Amino acid sequence: MPDTPSRPAARLNTSSHDLPVSAELSRFMATNWAAATPLSSAASPPASSPFGAADAAAGTSAPAPAPARAVTPARRDRLSARFPGERLVIPAGELKVRSNDCDYRFRPHSAYAWLTGLTGEDQAGHVLVMEPAGPHTHEAVLYLRPRSPRADGNEEFYRDRRYGEFWVGRRPALAEAEQLSGIRCAHLDDLTGGRTAPTGRNAATDPELAQALSELRLVKDAWEVAQLQLAVDHTTTGFEDVVRDLPRALAHPRGERWIEGVFNRRARAEGNGTGYDTIAASGAHACVLHWIRNDGRLNGDELLLLDGGVETDTLYTADVTRTLPLSGRFSSVQRQVYELVLAAQDAGMAALRPGASFRDFHRAGMRVIAEGLAEWGVLKHAEGDLHRRYTLCSSGHMLGLDLHDCAKARADTYLDGVLEEGQVLTVEPGLYLQSDDETLPPELRGIGVRIEDDLVITAEGARLMSGALPRTVAGVEEWMGNLLEG
Repeated sequence: MPDTPSRPAARLNTSSHDLPVSAELSRFMATNWAAATPLSSAASPPASSPFGAADAAAGTSAPAPAPARAVTPARRDRLSARFPGERLVIPAGELKVRSNDCDYRFRPHSAYAWLTGLTGEDQAGHVLVMEPAGPHTHEAVLYLRPRSPRADGNEEFYRDRRYGEFWVGRRPALAEAEQLSGIRCAHLDDLTGGRTAPTGRNAATDPELAQALSELRLVKDAWEVAQLQLAVDHTTTGFEDVVRDLPRALAHPRGERWIEGVFNRRARAEGNGTGYDTIAASGAHACVLHWIRNDGRLNGDELLLLDGGVETDTLYTADVTRTLPLSGRFSSVQRQVYELVLAAQDAGMAALRPGASFRDFHRAGMRVIAEGLAEWGVLKHAEGDLHRRYTLCSSGHMLGLDLHDCAKARADTYLDGVLEEGQVLTVEPGLYLQSDDETLPPELRGIGVRIEDDLVITAEGARLMSGALPRTVAGVEEWMGNLLEG
């Protein structure tokens, strides 16, 4: 049986302004295409891409195994043990329309990527099914839309805007997908059979399965930690790019957006892109927790809060924040606020160790914040939770394939749980002193400071993964000075 057998013609994704195709052209398009190079004879492509360089031009290079292929079987075994005898369905997700006939870039669901190791934009619509194969085991079957044939009346490859090879690039054939993933692959039509969704426990709709998938990802294996470190390292480079380009950003009427563009360029050059929308918030914009409009002009007398993370090709993201003086040096009041946040972060990091409550590092940082605000006279005392007016949110979260990783996990395994070796998380206290807050002295209003780092829990405590970026006032000023002079 051929790898991509002929099937009934599917409805093509075409647009109102597509030109009609004559019968003569249709017959002509079905002829005289070179055969793809056999899988066994192709050279291995770079690890960052499922296909070699020749594929873009000729579609003939066979894939090397996906980077995570060696570690995904153990992950599937752990999931199998949680649901003996049950059919498990883990969709990659579907394309989503941005406007009219233009889709957003596709990123597969994190659970699907974690279990299959497949992370490319060509995974849209694909589904992993784990079929019961015994009392305590499952067989994984990956249902996908393979490379469409160029004969037998098939027109998808040159007419379909969503899936056609001439429009969006080549998809793997079934045998190639098996080589990539190590999972038995079948045509997507064999699963759906005309139904809108396959039967079984579906991770997209079953809270218990989604919860289990989150909890299984709480502790990272060594391969995952290495991917997260790579994401952090690329993020560090992106922050350096931003500082070097500050003179041009300061001269631009939308300097925040210039900074966003500089960082995002690095993210696309080194990885899949950003793991979340970059926050480039200057002045009072830094008091908006998720400022992603990034449309403000920069003022050299103010601070810049830069919150960014590069996502690797394997979809692991960093999450780092630095608050930088746009002049290169902190003013006395900026230093005052910054050093209180830094002291809170130091206290939070010191509380990280296996067996500690997940909430401990937040509590430690907030004690420092509350005491500091009381010393400034902003609060009458450090007791209670009135300090939250100025800091608002939690001081960190799990990190991994998602920015806020493992969010479906039960509270007693995450928020109310204890830390374990191999977990990766952020520590990110902040002070957000709103410009219209009359409880504050005028000199403090409109200052926002957050310092955020990524750490992995170790047997001894925690390892700072983002330590290549300085955190102290003196360290930040020296680092910026060296980059700007260079």
